[in-house]
Amino acid sequence: MAETAEARYRVSGMDCASCAAKIDTAVRRMPGVEDVSVSVTAGTMTVRHDETSNLAAIEKKVSGLGYSLAPLASKAERAPSEHWHDHHDHDHDHHDHNHDQHDHDGHDHSSHDHADHDHHDHGAKEIEGLHGHDHAPMDGPWWKSKKGRLTILSGVALVAAYAIGHLVPSIASYAFIVAMLVGLVPIARRAVMAALAGTPFSIEMLMTIAAVGAVIIDAGEEAATVVFLFLVGELLEGVAAGKARASIQSLTTLVPKTALIEENGKTREVQADSLKVGAVILVRPGDRIAADGVIIEGESAIDEAPVTGESTPVRKGVDAKVFAGTINTDAVLRVKVTAAATDNTIARVVKLVEEAQESKAPTERFIDRFSRYYTPGVVAVAALVAVTPPLAAGASWLEWIYKGLAILLIGCPCALVISTPAAIAAALSAGARSGLLLKGGAVLETMGKVTMVAFDKTGTLTEGKPKVTDIVGFGHTEVEVLSQAAALENGSSHPLALAILERAKSDSVPVPPAAEAKALPGKGVSGRVGGETMSLLSPQAARQSEPLSAEQSARIEAMNDEGKSVSVLVVGGKIAGLIAMRDEPRADARTGIEALQTAGIGSVMLTGDNARTAGAIAKGLGIEPRPQLLPEDKQRIVRELQAKKQIVAKVGDGINDAPALAAADVGIAMGGGTDVALETADAAALHGRVTDVANMVVLSRAAMSNIHQNIGMALGLKAVFLVTTIAGITGLWPAILADTGATVLVTANAMRLLRWKGVFGGQSMKAR
Repeated sequence: MAETAEARYRVSGMDCASCAAKIDTAVRRMPGVEDVSVSVTAGTMTVRHDETSNLAAIEKKVSGLGYSLAPLASKAERAPSEHWHDHHDHDHDHHDHNHDQHDHDGHDHSSHDHADHDHHDHGAKEIEGLHGHDHAPMDGPWWKSKKGRLTILSGVALVAAYAIGHLVPSIASYAFIVAMLVGLVPIARRAVMAALAGTPFSIEMLMTIAAVGAVIIDAGEEAATVVFLFLVGELLEGVAAGKARASIQSLTTLVPKTALIEENGKTREVQADSLKVGAVILVRPGDRIAADGVIIEGESAIDEAPVTGESTPVRKGVDAKVFAGTINTDAVLRVKVTAAATDNTIARVVKLVEEAQESKAPTERFIDRFSRYYTPGVVAVAALVAVTPPLAAGASWLEWIYKGLAILLIGCPCALVISTPAAIAAALSAGARSGLLLKGGAVLETMGKVTMVAFDKTGTLTEGKPKVTDIVGFGHTEVEVLSQAAALENGSSHPLALAILERAKSDSVPVPPAAEAKALPGKGVSGRVGGETMSLLSPQAARQSEPLSAEQSARIEAMNDEGKSVSVLVVGGKIAGLIAMRDEPRADARTGIEALQTAGIGSVMLTGDNARTAGAIAKGLGIEPRPQLLPEDKQRIVRELQAKKQIVAKVGDGINDAPALAAADVGIAMGGGTDVALETADAAALHGRVTDVANMVVLSRAAMSNIHQNIGMALGLKAVFLVTTIAGITGLWPAILADTGATVLVTANAMRLLRWKGVFGGQSMKAR
């Protein structure tokens, strides 16, 4: 069996649907090619082939059509960097504590020692000659591009023909023929090349037949006008496609060009794209961070809006991750680089969106299949219109041939073919700029049909780490209870101990030194603080050393019912206070679930945690809990929901819920921007907000609404002009205006999606 490989290319000179169709058809016919995926908006082509294929011949074939190619690294060739995996190598559900017992069996202090407390540029030559309408990216003004110059030249020739016709009427017809040829020769050349490559019914071929036919029936003036309007339409397509392509590529400009690198105790400025993994860079207040990395010194608020869409700066300190392109707001940071320039978060987002744009949605695949039959059908109808009335009823040949030629122009499929990919590309780009990655049109389309969302609990609906929720003092103030508990836990790395220490830090509570500190296996920890003997114990261990009053037992039981772990502080043999901790829901979890309910979508929580804890969290969020599940149980429940005709999205961390993510109709990785999260699931919410699941649904519905509008405009305009042409009301130039106008309207309508910013902040849940 032949081994399959993949080759990816950047295609210069492609910005319209007919371009992509010609390339697809030509390459698909080459020996050894198994599949071709061409993205107009991303300007890329991916070829799946076996070892019998000749890539050089494939490149030559595409170049022969008038496009230039530059090889890109395929997905398989981009080896993932190890640094992307570091915080996903554990099962969050294994961190769920047994809150039914609420002892410190899981908080075994026996382990606490309190005494120790280059980037390669694949340039491609510009291929001259065969691609008359140059679709190369317009870096400068449109009038400086080849396509712009050709359009201007055709316009000048048309104006000159009108002037000559007015001054010397006897040669007017010849002047218009010359003006027509100025624009038609490059179009006809492309039509011939496309026909030889397997696309005989291209828009260029329809245009050529119509223009030549118009000259034959002595309609040279209209033929020249039609060619000029056609070039204007292509120019507008190029401008619009360039803006769509630039919308996601503009993210790359967020990364600064230079960085301050520290070497041998000295700081010097270097190019940011030369930074290697392990290098240490200095980031001053107000600077954009030049690379993905980890803070090794300093603490500052980081504005992550450019990458995640999060409007509020995030406070980060030592060991926290930072992303390239984000802004350091208020303090000097030293950052260790963890990703090269070609593999940082922004670069990966751009690559993933471009690859996603190559993945066609079901609607887009249907339109592609439809257009294959649509265009030959239009040619047949135009031929019948041209010959049937004269043959059957003796009507005027010139009149009906003219109408047949007009129908050829009306039938050009550009607007219809671009209606879906333009909207999908704009939606994917807008989503990426808001921190929502959807890997392809199929995922985008399915997301809007979701009827049930299955959430993981730990790290998805909750923060993934316990926090102190309640401090209760008995004969002591809350500050004293927290201070003494923190003194006993100082130096521990256990999640519950870290929660107490974090609360002491955030409340600016002093933490005195603890003497004679020792772990009490299965019970807690003890020591001397300020000359007093004290211990921090599980409720069960506390009862063994000192009886609890009815009030104290009732308080502990109430906290247990809320899914909280409780530690009991004993000072001098008496109960001094209680500290309750719980893995708290994310700040936006309830809002996100309510937003889904507003959109008519149900939610369920799948967790390996015990029933009491799961029930307490679920009650606060208004979601149905399914507790005590193994990974295979989560997958089973997803299958059961699907068997009930539900379209299921599964939201998890991208690794531990892999079976359920794979089984779901859409798997969504929550948070991070990590290699694993981005590669494993169908979609990812980079800033880890529960509300972003609802945002994905709204974005999908907005995109599908836009697609339906586009298809309606494309077919509606054609239907109107088809009737008016047969009725003799409109002719050739209104026909090409109908096609060009429909294409421009469809593209402009799709570009509206680029302004999509999400649905929260008082905005409606309805797709706009």
